Order: sequence, then structure tokens, then C-alpha cells
Amino acid sequence: MNTAPDHLPDGKRRELEFVVRVIRDGFAFAVARRTMPKLRGGRLLKIILFGSYARGDWVEDPVGRYFSDYDLLVVVDREELTDVPEFWARTEEQLLEKLASGRNLRTPVSLIYHSLDDVNEKLRLGRYFFMDIVRDGIVLFEEPGYPFVEPKPLTPAEALRESRDYFEEWFESAVTFLDTSKHVYEKGRPKESAFLLHQATERFYHCLFLVRALYSPKTHNLNQLRQLAEAMEPRLKEVWPRATKSERRCYELLRDAYVKARYSRQYRISDEQLAWLSSRVELLQSLVRELCEARISELAEAA
Repeated sequence: MNTAPDHLPDGKRRELEFVVRVIRDGFAFAVARRTMPKLRGGRLLKIILFGSYARGDWVEDPVGRYFSDYDLLVVVDREELTDVPEFWARTEEQLLEKLASGRNLRTPVSLIYHSLDDVNEKLRLGRYFFMDIVRDGIVLFEEPGYPFVEPKPLTPAEALRESRDYFEEWFESAVTFLDTSKHVYEKGRPKESAFLLHQATERFYHCLFLVRALYSPKTHNLNQLRQLAEAMEPRLKEVWPRATKSERRCYELLRDAYVKARYSRQYRISDEQLAWLSSRVELLQSLVRELCEARISELAEAA
């Protein structure tokens, strides 16, 4: 892997240096407050930039209100330290506060967390997502003496079998949630319908990741899933237009539905907003089907 983001402008490099400090300080603070033996001495091993900023094809479009994230893989020395609420929520909140203030940080940050053993296991299993990170990623921080294993690519037949299985399982699940959302809406339960639309959207994204990369991030964060999916396949940007306040508000309602539609009495969504969201999720369904079937066809030809 590369060890310096030399292709980035000075301002971007300074931002990344700041983000690395926030991550390291936040981790040190979180670990210092834990007394359980299995958490003592926990170590942050690597911070790796991947995605558009690592490749050099990031987007900053103020007119269309689209900005690429800094995609970062954070590697720790044990699986317990990947627990977001326990160890990373405070760090993520700090980064959001800095982004909102415009001081030190003007680029969104998207973090994923894995143990070294987990990453190495995925490299042994030929998971494209991690193989691409090892090939294209840029190391922003690293403790010496903790290397990644040599990736072991899958045969086309192995990749085809896994991709087909993932598509059959996850696409069907997503469609079921979409159909159920329409059913409960007809029963007069708009909040539940919104939650089910969120679940359908989440599952369509996971389906795409699993078919295309044989990996999907362990998160319910729709912004993160959307960002990673659109970076993987730019056509997906058309699913969620950003031109009007109404469009942006509808997406916010969908994003918030995972928690607020279930637990908050203040959550409100209109019939028009639900109808618009349902139409966008149907578009996502169509595009994900097309992209997944194209990938499966490629693998079938190779096999």
C-alpha cells in the first residue's frame, strides 16, 4: 500500500492529519476508561484511506450538493474494540461537530472498524473489498509489526457461487420489506411504513455490496451505506436527488426512520413524502437488480 497521500491538495492532507489525531485521541480516551481484562491494552493498529480520495477521483459538487467522503478503515487488535457505541461514538460525534463548524474539517468522514484478524481472514477468503483496500489504500497511521496477509483471490466459480447465493438471499429480503411497507401503509401505519422502507433500502445496498464485493459494512447508517454504494456505482446517485429542499427532507425522514419512526412520538411523515420515498426505493430496487445481474453474468462467463 501507499504510505502518503501525495496526490491530494495541501488542504486535504491537513484535514486528514486532523482526522487521524481525532481518531487516535478518541480511541485512547475510550480504552483508558475500560477496566475489563479483555479490553486492557487495546491497540489501534492502522488507519487506512480508501475509496475516491485514495484513488484520486473524489467529487465536490456544491451545486448538486454532493461531496465525497473520506473513507477510512480503522484496524484494531481485537474484535471487541470494533463496537461503535462503546468505543467510537464519541469520536464520530466530534468529527461531525468539526464538520458542522467548518473548522479543521470541511469534508465528511466515513469510518469502518475491523480487527486485524478479521481483515486478514477476509483477505484469505478473497473478499474484493479488502483486496482493493490493500491494493489502492493509503496508510495514514500504522503500528509496526502488524502486517496484512497476502490476499488469496477466489476462482471465478467460487465467486459466482457466493454472489448468486447473496443475491438470492438479500434481494428477496429487500423486496419483502418494500412490499410490506406498502401493505402497512394501506393499513394506516405511516411510521411503520417508513421504517420498513428504511430496511428495504438498507438491504438493497447490502445486496449490492455482497454481490459486487462479497462484503458489506456492519452498519445501519444509511448515509454510510449510500456513500459507499455511490462510490462503487455512480449511477446510484440518481436514486436520491438533492436539488430541492423537499427532496433532501424526504431523505432525512427515511434516514431517521430507523430509530425515530419506531420510538419517537414526534416523528411525522406525510402521504406525499411516503409516496415519493417509495418511488425512489423502487428505482433503487431496479438499479440494484440490474447491477447485480450484470456482475453475476460476468462471473458466469469467466467461470
